[in-house]
Amino acid sequence: MAEHAHNRRSFLRGAGALGAAGAAAWAGIGSLTSADAQTTHSPSAEPAGPHTSAAGPVKGKVYVGYQGWFAATGDGSPINTWTHWSRGTAPSPGNQTFELYPDTSAYPAASLFRTGYAALGNGKPATLFSSYSTAVIDQHFHWMQQYGIDGAALQRFGSDVSAVDQPRFKQRNDIHGKARDAAQKYGRGFYIEYDISGLTDANLVATLQKDWTDTVNGTLHLPDSPAYAREGGKPVVHLWGLGFPNRPGTVESSLELVNWFKSKGAYVIGGVPRGWRTGAGAKPGFGPVYAALNMVSPWNVGNSGVDQKLFDDDMAALKANGQEYQPVIYPGFAWSNWNGGPRNEIPRKAGDFMWQQAAAVARCGTKSAFIAMFDEYDEATAIAPAATDKSMIPADQYFLTLDADGTSVSSDFYLRLAGEATKMINGSTGITPTVPIPPKA
Repeated sequence: MAEHAHNRRSFLRGAGALGAAGAAAWAGIGSLTSADAQTTHSPSAEPAGPHTSAAGPVKGKVYVGYQGWFAATGDGSPINTWTHWSRGTAPSPGNQTFELYPDTSAYPAASLFRTGYAALGNGKPATLFSSYSTAVIDQHFHWMQQYGIDGAALQRFGSDVSAVDQPRFKQRNDIHGKARDAAQKYGRGFYIEYDISGLTDANLVATLQKDWTDTVNGTLHLPDSPAYAREGGKPVVHLWGLGFPNRPGTVESSLELVNWFKSKGAYVIGGVPRGWRTGAGAKPGFGPVYAALNMVSPWNVGNSGVDQKLFDDDMAALKANGQEYQPVIYPGFAWSNWNGGPRNEIPRKAGDFMWQQAAAVARCGTKSAFIAMFDEYDEATAIAPAATDKSMIPADQYFLTLDADGTSVSSDFYLRLAGEATKMINGSTGITPTVPIPPKA
């Protein structure tokens, strides 16, 4: 696998139109070295106390994908090196693998790490957070509570879980334990989403069976948490990558994996190609795999239009087969700092792009959705607070800012928008054709 290779980038155009540069994407390796191979809308008040009630079902909920993959040298993590912000050394001009600069103002100083960039436009030092920090994870789940986001799908990468006894395996486990604690504290749900990138046809089934049995249940006891999402009493597990041309798994092994999880009492969501029904951008013959899933979640990131008919047809096909539908929506996309290509490649349009997707999801009749992603600054799909303008990015390096489309919005704008989208999708508010919130709170 290539360095910094854990994004779903080969599928940003549905059939791999980004080509070979994206083919090794999303495998959990990040920017590990070979040796290991800003004002935000802060919460107005602390929550009253721990919330220990069960997370409840995944149907009728909107979950965000949670990467938790940023690290920095000196952060106390098992990896202890810069990952995802850059390739092993401190981020500096020309040495970064992310596009959207975060707003770090809500994080404590101990969770922030100096970079090699010049000061921000406002004169403050250019720092970045580590996802290993308990305070950072706590803040993220606090935001989910504050803005009305139901919970997080914790990304668990194939290349991490196959690296048992290596630093990145421990790193992933530690982060998931901290996320569990934060979900319980703030009354949010969570579930494990396995990204099968980094595995092979030979080890796909055995690796995930072992991880679910020995680590997720046996060591971490994640499904025992009252915050772990359950559908009909069954713990939810998401298998992302089934049927993609450059992800592992034959029809037989993929079906074996789905049925094994179901035999262990799990409710199984499948992350599948956007063209899963028609075969576009997908491996042939995977119909039985898709049909075995409890819920289907077609990958939509990278498609610059909003296709109401696609959502409607997906919903109709799944409803006829007694399955549930979890469409994917996202705010925008770009990766020029890392992989080249145009800046602001798929514009956010001041929230209108994500809102139109959410409205299409609401119209199709499902009450569930997946937002990609909470903290994906690499490809500028993050809804977490980000730099609003040039005053919040380093003076000596380009980064995408939230005003790129000509409208100034607050750094928490997409968290606010996600909360409104959640209400529209779950039916607690009506369908509104235009963005219903002001640019700044």
